Amino acid sequence: MERISWNQYFMAQSHLLALRSTCTRLMVGATIVRDKRIIAGGYNGSVSGDVHCVDEGCYVIDGHCVRTVHAEANALLQCAKFGVPTENADVYVTHFPCLQCTKQLIQSGIRTVFYAEDYKNHPYAIQLFKEAGVRTEKVELDYLALDMNYKEKTSLITELLQLVDDKNSSDVAALKEKAQELFHLTR
Repeated sequence: MERISWNQYFMAQSHLLALRSTCTRLMVGATIVRDKRIIAGGYNGSVSGDVHCVDEGCYVIDGHCVRTVHAEANALLQCAKFGVPTENADVYVTHFPCLQCTKQLIQSGIRTVFYAEDYKNHPYAIQLFKEAGVRTEKVELDYLALDMNYKEKTSLITELLQLVDDKNSSDVAALKEKAQELFHLTR
């Protein structure tokens, strides 16, 4: 049996952390790793004890939700809170870091940023990483799939099976379009 690679393993951890996100705009997870050991993890969510975006909506100013603490910052703050050094550690993030997180990662001594998806990769963030000698590497999660739409898929299949029994063709066309969107199928 072939074992999952370290990069895939740590990226999967970040995707699992993202499932705890309370921001409705983008679910992000971050895992900080040193010597192949997880030292911290974070996801984007509200300040402890405050309301969450999932409860009251995002608090958007100038196109950004200001209610949430980003996943990278939460992971770094967890290290600071418990006295865990981040010098020469790596971070695995589900999305390319924003400009503010880029600066925080550099200042904390992170040596490599592994990310799964491009997300508004700011040119200045890319420049700062290069100037600071922080390596960035895209690592898409391909070893296993985290199905974020399993409930919708189950519901869709149940509806399709019912329609097949009913043989109602106009409803089948609408469900086919829904399935194409959900499964990212080309038309």
